[in-house]
Amino acid sequence: MPIKLILFDLDGTLVNTSTDLTNALNYALKPFNTRELTVEETIKLVGEGITRLIEKALENENHQQKMQAIERFLDYYSKHLLDFSKTYPGVKETLEILSLYKKAVISNKRENLSVKLLDGLDLLKFFNLVVGSDTTSQKKPSAIPVLYILEQLHVAPDKAAIVGDSSFDIEAGKKAGIKTIAVTYGFRDKNTLIDADYTIDNFYDLPSVLDRNSLKLI
Repeated sequence: MPIKLILFDLDGTLVNTSTDLTNALNYALKPFNTRELTVEETIKLVGEGITRLIEKALENENHQQKMQAIERFLDYYSKHLLDFSKTYPGVKETLEILSLYKKAVISNKRENLSVKLLDGLDLLKFFNLVVGSDTTSQKKPSAIPVLYILEQLHVAPDKAAIVGDSSFDIEAGKKAGIKTIAVTYGFRDKNTLIDADYTIDNFYDLPSVLDRNSLKLI
């Protein structure tokens, strides 16, 4: 079925944000005398939004302490969003190639931070819509943000696909009835992506996957 709309995850798919997320998390956790986390440890925790990230990192602390850590994270991260974050190879070039498709970002990062990050990396211009964790009532792996995008951009589920690096993206896509394409270079192990309809090892491969599997635009 020809595709008219492509939904893209942000962190771990379009942009490598691992170092900035790690720095913000370590800043948030500093008052709680926890050891500093590595990038490898941090990326295993991210993906479900900032609140869940802090809850997992401070699972033994009380609600007030977790709220304090969230405030510290947001304060630091909003000021250091673009210190080390950069697009993955081939992202800008491929988005140019896919110019005839409608495109949206669907992230579990808050909407204002998602927009700020995309704008700072000169990616915002490629997208018709940006949806964050706080845009709709639920976030991935719920189908609700996917269905919201389909409604806003007037596209049927059988004419859309989602591209992401985690099981949250795949699950959200399947619940909404759209095609799923997993990238293997992101934050998640390849073994967690086996339920995707298609898999690519780098972003440059996306147009050929769309074409090879009859998902191309008409």
